[in-house]
Amino acid sequence: MYGVLEFYLDRHAGIPTYLQLVQQVGHALRVGALHPGDRLPTVKEASAQLAINPNTVLKAYRELERGGLVEAHPGRGTFVRVGVAVPAVPDHPVLRDQLTAWVDRAQAAGLSADDVVALVNTAVRRSYPQRTGEVA
Repeated sequence: MYGVLEFYLDRHAGIPTYLQLVQQVGHALRVGALHPGDRLPTVKEASAQLAINPNTVLKAYRELERGGLVEAHPGRGTFVRVGVAVPAVPDHPVLRDQLTAWVDRAQAAGLSADDVVALVNTAVRRSYPQRTGEVA
């Protein structure tokens, strides 16, 4: 089975490339876009798509393997481990659609992706102060 995961990079995020890949796999598992048994893009596919060094992808995959999320099968690829509990986020199509509509409105209003992320991060910190240790 092949998962549907297409990596992307935010070159302005200040986060190392390999960690961005690790985070993207974690997010995909959390929202149910990847499932146990799904294959990640090959090192060659991912490095070509992102125009990065294959060693960077290998580093990300090794990190994921150390974390118990994936397992490498030489000659076959890297797969999400069976037994990984997913998704952590239940499927809430109404919330997802509302959020997508809000992001579309924000973009139409002229906000950049960074502006939207800043607004969302601020809202999360206010709504979940225990998560960040901050006071709302």
